[in-house]
Amino acid sequence: MTEAQIYQKLTDVFRDVFDDEDIVPTAKTTAADVDGWDSLAHIRLILTVEKAFGVKFAASDVAGMKNVGEFVHLIESRG
Repeated sequence: MTEAQIYQKLTDVFRDVFDDEDIVPTAKTTAADVDGWDSLAHIRLILTVEKAFGVKFAASDVAGMKNVGEFVHLIESRG
């Protein structure tokens, strides 16, 4: 899966999790940039991404992520 394909699929996930059809995550997007991205939404996001991409993350994998770009690289490393 290419990085562009990951971003497209991730956009669908973000729109579903945050119930916002206009959201377009970029590499620099952080939780502070997205309305409603709190700790509970973060867990929903992780679980939804795991299901959508058929991957599993350890808590230590996602704990230090600073932005969506790091999330994409993590997905790439599992794919």
